[in-house]
Amino acid sequence: MNADIDALIEELRAFAEVRDWSQFHSPKNLACALSVEAGELLENFQWLTDEQSRNLTEDQRQAAMMEVADVFLYLLQLCDSLHIDPLRAAHDKLVLNDQKYPVDLARGNSKKYTDL
Repeated sequence: MNADIDALIEELRAFAEVRDWSQFHSPKNLACALSVEAGELLENFQWLTDEQSRNLTEDQRQAAMMEVADVFLYLLQLCDSLHIDPLRAAHDKLVLNDQKYPVDLARGNSKKYTDL
């Protein structure tokens, strides 16, 4: 994996261990927590126009950043729990998406690959 990701996962393990939280970190619970945090990230954009979402105030950007961090940290814990290398998974998915969305069919098109 990546040394920075590995170090962060180790920090997460230590953080949970000293609080005796590992007992609560089943894959199901981590996936649920990830979903909740993704919802909290989304809440930062609720009611904004597309344009407003592209031009956040510094306070709005900071709030979104904190939720992005929560999502990322729970995702890393889930990956650790399931022995998934998130960088490898992301790369593999990008390769698959490249096959599912060929440029000549998908360029400028928001349709799902099954509708191209």
